[in-house]
Amino acid sequence: MNSKRKLILASNSPRRQQLLKDAGFDFQVKASDVDESFPTDMPSLEVAKFLAEKKALALESIVTDEIIIAADTIVIIENQILGKPQDKDEAMRMLQKLSAREHIVATGVCLLSKNKKISFTDSTVVTFRSISEKEIDYYIEHYKPYDKAGAYGIQEWIGMIGIEKINGSYFNVVGLPIHKVYNELLNF
Repeated sequence: MNSKRKLILASNSPRRQQLLKDAGFDFQVKASDVDESFPTDMPSLEVAKFLAEKKALALESIVTDEIIIAADTIVIIENQILGKPQDKDEAMRMLQKLSAREHIVATGVCLLSKNKKISFTDSTVVTFRSISEKEIDYYIEHYKPYDKAGAYGIQEWIGMIGIEKINGSYFNVVGLPIHKVYNELLNF
């Protein structure tokens, strides 16, 4: 589906790029480095949207007639936010924490043009079976999930063998609730 207006994806994520492409959108990629800090007293379910807005606003000055699409995905367990792991030890701790439990994956999205801004969050509940230390180690060694919130990709090996169920959008867990993005762009 081609939008009459040019789209700019404010993300280097290959997964977000693939989802937009698979949904039929033509777009350019222009990401900027944004400080991903947020107020410590912010409710965890609002953080992803806050960060998506930060990413969109960082590119606001280049917008003429385009629509910027910015997104951020976080993993929440017991009100604690799991971002991207810094190293193998942190990835191991995150996956051990997620093992045999359910957590929330929240993706915030911001659509921004010269005169309009729409922001929203989509949440999916994900349940992992008990994952052994050997399985976690294998996954980290072979998939290097350092660019993924919560240290895992649902579309990768650990998702295939470890996720028992999800309640919500699979694509949201991949990194972009494409069904909502599509509908919001139609209304934009």
